[in-house]
Amino acid sequence: MERIGDDMMFEEILSRLPAKVVCQFKCVCKQWCYELSTPKFVLIHTRRVSNLLQKKLLSLNENTIVVDDIVSGNLEVDTRKIVTFPYDVEPSFLIIIGSFNGLILLCIRRTDANELVLWNPTTRRFKLISDDYFSRYFGRHDDTGGMYVDEHNDLKVLHINCFAGAVTARVYSRHNDSWRKLSFLKGCMLGSNFYSWSPGIYSGKTIYFTVSNYWIPPGECNIVAFDVISESFSILRFPERIQVNPCQVHFLTISNKLHGIVVQYSDELTAELVKYEHDDWITVFSFSNARIVQHLEPSKGRI
Repeated sequence: MERIGDDMMFEEILSRLPAKVVCQFKCVCKQWCYELSTPKFVLIHTRRVSNLLQKKLLSLNENTIVVDDIVSGNLEVDTRKIVTFPYDVEPSFLIIIGSFNGLILLCIRRTDANELVLWNPTTRRFKLISDDYFSRYFGRHDDTGGMYVDEHNDLKVLHINCFAGAVTARVYSRHNDSWRKLSFLKGCMLGSNFYSWSPGIYSGKTIYFTVSNYWIPPGECNIVAFDVISESFSILRFPERIQVNPCQVHFLTISNKLHGIVVQYSDELTAELVKYEHDDWITVFSFSNARIVQHLEPSKGRI
């Protein structure tokens, strides 16, 4: 064991284990508890876990929170587990804002004040990060956000709020345990009640949002990109071939690349999987015989 060394033990061996097993190994001794809790180990472990074929899907039902295993793209219902939220609140009062490397960002809707919570369903650890700014109503179409790790290995939480026609962007630092305001795009009208914001999807040092307006024909769909290095915003446009009203776009990350499922309603219902590469959108796959199966509220998040 002496020949292996601490770096090999923690960074190359223990970092490949599931999160629950890592938590158990923290009980071995004080040194292991310290080494397995450092930001460096957490970063290495989350990167290895994100590359695994096995994923988990967390769903908020009416009275329960369910976690399902996804193995090679297939939902394993036989391994379904029910988890308990750390606060005494019904799942129907929770809104999933985003997920990142095993962390879930949720909003607890209360009558007196809203609360923003970082939660790790695997380790059961959580942290309340909201301040007085969140005391008013939290809107599913008016509030959104995302998470990322900066160059100093500091976990950051981005929150975007639309109110009275204005967009306010703020970022939370886990290291400093504080919020600060960011500059948003000047002169844009994306804070209007006509626009609906999607949850943020992290891909390639950027968090992407779709901002849609279907109230005023012929409809409009924008992409707001947040660069996590410069902490600046920009707007990307969809190509004209998918500017069809109505059109829905859902972002997802595949092999660390930004993809989108585009559903259009023109003469017939069509669906495509597109990939953003070299500043252009490329069609990866077209779904034949697309049809609407069931309407679901956005109450799911991948862990």
